[in-house]
Parts: sequence; C-alpha cells; structure tokens
Amino acid sequence: MISVIICTYNRDKYIYRVLESLAQGNCDRSSYEIVVIDNNCTDHTQDELQRFAQDFPDVCLRCFTETRQGLSHARNRGISEAQGDLLVYVDDDATVNGQYLQVYADFFEHHPEIDAAGGPIIPHYEDGAEPDWMTYFTRQLLTGYLYYGSEIREFPGGRYPGGGNAAYRRKVFDQVGLYNPDLGRKGQGLASGEEKDIFNKMKSAGMKFMYLPGAVLYHSIPHYKLEKEYFDKLTRSMGQSEKARTLQISRSEYLKRILQEVVKWAGTLVLWLYYMLTFRPQCGNKLIRFRWNLSSHLIG
Repeated sequence: MISVIICTYNRDKYIYRVLESLAQGNCDRSSYEIVVIDNNCTDHTQDELQRFAQDFPDVCLRCFTETRQGLSHARNRGISEAQGDLLVYVDDDATVNGQYLQVYADFFEHHPEIDAAGGPIIPHYEDGAEPDWMTYFTRQLLTGYLYYGSEIREFPGGRYPGGGNAAYRRKVFDQVGLYNPDLGRKGQGLASGEEKDIFNKMKSAGMKFMYLPGAVLYHSIPHYKLEKEYFDKLTRSMGQSEKARTLQISRSEYLKRILQEVVKWAGTLVLWLYYMLTFRPQCGNKLIRFRWNLSSHLIG
C-alpha cells in the first residue's frame, strides 16, 4: 500500500484542492491511503477535510493532530501513523498530475534497488506572470522549482528530491532515523534543512534515489511569497538552518560549509556581472541580496 502523507498548518485555502487532485488521479483508490497531519491548525482545515471525506467516501482518509509544533514533528507523526510500505510526501499547498501516484507505484514495484524518488515541482503563480527579477536560482529558492528533464535519471550533483514531492520506502527511516525536530519549519517560521539532513544520511548509507519526470507537483505561489519581506525572512532562515544543521554534525562540518559559502560567493559575483552586462540588474541584485542574507546568518 501507498501512504500519502500531507502535513498541514493553516492552509484551509489549499487543502481540499490537493486531496481532490490525488483522488481524481488514475491510481486505484483501494491501493493507497491519505494520512493528514494537522499541526495545530486554527483555521477551517478540519471543515475542509470533512468536506473531502463526504465528497470522496471511497478514499481512505485518516487524520491526526500533532500538537508538537514543527514540520519535522508532523512528518515523523506521519511515518508512525502510515500503514503503507511506500511513503509519499505531498505539500499541502499544491496539486498533482493525474498519473502522480501510479508513476510512483509502478517505479518502486519494478526497481527494488531504489530507496527514494522525487518528481518535478512546477510553480503556479496565483497572480499570473512570473516577476521580471526571477532567475533559475531565485525560482528554486522561492518556489521549490525542480525540473531535470523528461527522462528518469539520478539527481545531478548534490541535488535531491524536494520535500513536498518525495517518496521513500519505509525502511529508509528505519535505517537513517526520523526527521530532526530541531530543523525545519515551525508555525510561521521558515527554517529548513531537515530534508537535506535525511538525504545526506541516505547517501552516507549507500542508498539510492531517482528523479521521476512523470510525478509532477504544481506548487501554488501567492503574492506575499514574492515580496521583499518574505524573501529576506526566507534567505536569513536558510543561513540559520545551515548553521544549526552543520553544527549538529560537527564543528569541522560547519567550517567546511563556511568555505563552501566563499565559493558560492565567487559564483554569485560572476552571475551578478553577467546580469549587469545583459541589462538585467534586478536579477543580479536579487542574487546578491540572497547570498548576503544567507551568509550573514550562517556566520553570525
């Protein structure tokens, strides 16, 4: 069985849509369950869950409340409540394509040597057009954008599946442990790092994960996520998260991450110059702001 795990916090605007997109897919409804972890929602999430249960009575929907605030706590609760051997995490502010679950089911059935996988994440801007300052790099940062082509392949370089569109065999967590509750988002906070921590542990254990182009997630991007305040909060939180994540490993890992940041600054300055020379200063300046915010909170 597949267990689809959706962790949610005050997303009543979106939660019905993601559930509906899963239910309307081509996967046999008897082959999966949907496990929703309510992480102390104070909006109308429960009403929306009841509405979905009434509209799709033949979908196995199981709902739980996790009182410990934080996405890592919610994700770990999902693991403990899930009944399937294949765990698929789906963001609560997204929708999926019609083949989504069947793509994961078929792939893991035919590839027992693969431990995890993830698919494309495509932003859906609620205001319409993408801002003119957006680049490949800021798109990844703000929207979770992920696309590595139309063929099944290994993730390039040090890349890994996005946390909101990732599937794992249950044994992954038995072997490398659960999500670190000291990392990841809590309430309105924008901390991160818990997914990177899991995939780094998987790499160290020799586990394999693949990119599946057929399992597509469409991520809703409201206007506020494109504003300066959110951008600054997110990028500063990234620096703080990287500091926390690496220091939990070792002091030398933290120093190594600082050296990597120096290299990243060199690349950022090259890109900034490129955007200046091609008369797109808004793109280059946004990258400089991103790098500055992250670096200052990584080191500070």
